[in-house]
Amino acid sequence: MGCASTAVARHKRQVLGIIPSAFIVNNLVGETCGKEIKVATMHKRLLTMMEFLDAFIASPGGFGTLKELFQMISWAQLNIHEKPIGVLNINGFFNGLLFFIDHAVEQKFIHKGHERS
Repeated sequence: MGCASTAVARHKRQVLGIIPSAFIVNNLVGETCGKEIKVATMHKRLLTMMEFLDAFIASPGGFGTLKELFQMISWAQLNIHEKPIGVLNINGFFNGLLFFIDHAVEQKFIHKGHERS
């Protein structure tokens, strides 16, 4: 997220870092170029994101990124929010995941139309 947030800040847009205490304890926080909100848990991070963000864009990442992405998608399907959701598919990073989602649609585990909503 460092590169993305730096680019956003450079273009005079707001940057908000929502940082769970586990990130701080485990030294997973880089330099922040915008406002920071520290929260106690990952769940509180998601709730805070819902409160402050206009859209959710997942950039390449690991299990935490995937968990947050699918949580936001699930909440959208349950009409908990109507915020846009996207992936920043840098160098095809998410191609495998998108293929898997298409496969889940073909196998009827995800309803047609929900995969790109």
